[in-house]
Amino acid sequence: MQENYLAKWLNGELSEEELAKFKSSEEYASYEKLERISSSLRAPEFDVESELEKLKKDHIAEPDKVRPLQPYGKFLRIAAAILILIAGSYFYLNLSKTSYSSPLAERTEAILPDNSEVFLNAGSKISFSKKNWENKREIDLEGEAFFKVAKGKKFTVSTSQGIVSVLGTQFNVEDRKDFFEVSCYEGLVQVQFQDIEKQLPAGTSFLVIDGRVVESSDPTTLEPSWIKLESSFKGIPLRYVLRELERQYDISVETKNVDTRLLFTGSFSNTDLKMALKSIATPSRIQFKTEGDNVLFYVEDTLQ
Repeated sequence: MQENYLAKWLNGELSEEELAKFKSSEEYASYEKLERISSSLRAPEFDVESELEKLKKDHIAEPDKVRPLQPYGKFLRIAAAILILIAGSYFYLNLSKTSYSSPLAERTEAILPDNSEVFLNAGSKISFSKKNWENKREIDLEGEAFFKVAKGKKFTVSTSQGIVSVLGTQFNVEDRKDFFEVSCYEGLVQVQFQDIEKQLPAGTSFLVIDGRVVESSDPTTLEPSWIKLESSFKGIPLRYVLRELERQYDISVETKNVDTRLLFTGSFSNTDLKMALKSIATPSRIQFKTEGDNVLFYVEDTLQ
């Protein structure tokens, strides 16, 4: 493609015949994509005419001997457009991230560039950069996800509360408000929480509640229970159980005269709300009532 085609295209001066020829060239698709990416970017404001007038007044004693510099204005506009295209392509290729999210009451599966698998629980999100993925496998996680990592270089999951690093294994990470848990199902996982570093072999967990490391139950299955559409807990404060219920069913849960600090051990179905409510209320010795998408848990006789 001739260079003047690009300049004329950027300046909107191609004839219909030239434009048709330019669009049929191999280079057009790339330039058109870059131009679209950079359309949201703005070059610094620069008034060529105003700056030239200042130059004339400040440095030129005899205005009648000055040659018009208007042609350079066109050149500057083309150069600025090309710089924007270059800048846009750089940010697009280096800073853009791929993300997957799972809405409330749903689950999502994602396949990473190295064929690692990620299963997202309800109300969760991951993001990562595909650039140089083979040498830098790093993921940002919000919520909960189960990872089946293909063997290769170090694989890192960053959350708001801690960092998990592995080489090739299966593990689950849950990062919720005031709740952080990592469970290893295969291989070896390294967890970094504040100034604590701990290695988790298969069949062990690491749990933080309200910023404090607490004793946790070790997994006894090959994958977390939510993969099989069930939420399970062992010695977990009731308030976290109720939050999970909200995520799994996209409902609003309130309590009245219920001590949500009490530890709950049990499970509930992620597909049958009525059974889930009974599974929570019965062992907790509380009652519940529903109204649309709202659920109220209460101690008996407190509503009278």
